[in-house]
Amino acid sequence: MKKNICVYCSSSNYLDEKFYKTAYALGKKIAEAGYNLVYGGSTCGCMGKVAEGVLNNGGTATGIIPKAIMEKGISNPNLTEIIISEDMNDRKKMMEDKADVFIALPGSFGTMDEIFQVIVTKQLSYHRKAIIFIDVEDYYKPLFEMIENFYKYGFARDFNRELYYITNNVEDAVEYCQNYKEKEFTFKY
Repeated sequence: MKKNICVYCSSSNYLDEKFYKTAYALGKKIAEAGYNLVYGGSTCGCMGKVAEGVLNNGGTATGIIPKAIMEKGISNPNLTEIIISEDMNDRKKMMEDKADVFIALPGSFGTMDEIFQVIVTKQLSYHRKAIIFIDVEDYYKPLFEMIENFYKYGFARDFNRELYYITNNVEDAVEYCQNYKEKEFTFKY
């Protein structure tokens, strides 16, 4: 069965070109590896580029888009499958259920909400799926410094570092997906 790689990322059309290039490269690698993309369903920003990278290279892509956003006319008409959710919470749940792996490219509020939700649900043993950050040009460096404070001050324990993987390149992220083995994590409590 084909793995579903869920990518969380920015839908902004106002970013430096390097972010779009990385999103496209990730999409291309997902297609070449024979995976299906699961993402937010739009043509905007990095979201659009990751889907373009998949579809231009013979891959398949599933978009999960809330009804209110679908009505704005920004859904990708070229997708293999489009699923319309009731709202953002419904969309997140559908994406989590469909995905086998989660990857976060640079993004803002929505991306943080989505990636932290899957980290927390993994921490609480609701799933054992791979979670990967692709840190394009140290975009996430301040976030990772903040996360280090979680460990430093005892808000998170060291074994939580195994909940996610950090890389700065697409090839390494896809290789991690290919070699990832689900394992039982120490329960938080």
